[in-house]
Amino acid sequence: MTHAIVLDEPGDPDVLQWRPIDDPVAGEGELVVRHTAIGLNFIDTYFRTGLYKSPTGYPLIVGSEAAGVVEEVGPGVEGFSVGDRIAYGFALGSYTERRSLAASAALKIPDGVDDRTAAAMMLKGMTARYLLCETHKVTPETTLLFHAAAGGVGSIAGQWAKAIGATTIGTVGSAEKAEIARANGYTHVINYNEEDFVARVKEITGGKGCDVVYDSVGKDTYPGSLQCLRPLGLYALFGQSSGVVRDFSLADLAKYGSLFATRPGLGTYVATRERLEANAADLFEMVRSGKVKIPVERTFALKDAAEAHRALEGRRTTGSTVLIP
Repeated sequence: MTHAIVLDEPGDPDVLQWRPIDDPVAGEGELVVRHTAIGLNFIDTYFRTGLYKSPTGYPLIVGSEAAGVVEEVGPGVEGFSVGDRIAYGFALGSYTERRSLAASAALKIPDGVDDRTAAAMMLKGMTARYLLCETHKVTPETTLLFHAAAGGVGSIAGQWAKAIGATTIGTVGSAEKAEIARANGYTHVINYNEEDFVARVKEITGGKGCDVVYDSVGKDTYPGSLQCLRPLGLYALFGQSSGVVRDFSLADLAKYGSLFATRPGLGTYVATRERLEANAADLFEMVRSGKVKIPVERTFALKDAAEAHRALEGRRTTGSTVLIP
């Protein structure tokens, strides 16, 4: 019998219940996958609280990334076999021991990448890749600001941007996280509980500001993020861990220097199989080359997902966290 973390209604972590579900079956174009490791991400809390609406109603299984082994191949599927190690990073419903999964979402894990690393890297790593390579194409001439620099995406992005040769500024909330950010390649690290990050960015850049600000924090960093940009700079808001930005004004873009703003999401950047494979290929190559290391800092048993959510929302996690079925 298969067990999963299921919620019947949105709410606090207590709504996450460990219970049996029907065993999955591989339909047309699907695989049945037995999970070996499951990624924990802030987007999981958005679905849990109802900030992001369930596309299928309730009961709901949250989670978007995992690694595992193919147990069954459905009709019409080519390129996958029973026993293949696969991972995925954008398919709701990962908080379960076993699941059916559209084969179009699955990616084979290359040799040299273990399952826990794969589970920790797919959503966060593909997010870092589209942010740095597509949302704003980072070059050695780029100066960027990345909020939550010690988090899952931030840790990967810092290493990736360092490999490119960019000047990187990261914000964190503690001395411990500052050390993590430095270890992950950030040129400058700002503890926003000790310094005014806007003033410090101005100091670091000689008053010029950054070319791009990557912001997954939201409410607590707005409009400060805009004030950190050079004229014609880009504000990329890709998350909202502190809450939704509710007072955004187009007039502010003019006020702070004819700025550009975008609210990107991974789904758009990997909407076709071709784009998904290109993104993942770059990510796997960065990891296999050693230019990017995936710091799996904590693990929780899948049945303890509620505890993992409390740690994540309480900002008691760094790097990546995985759930083990």
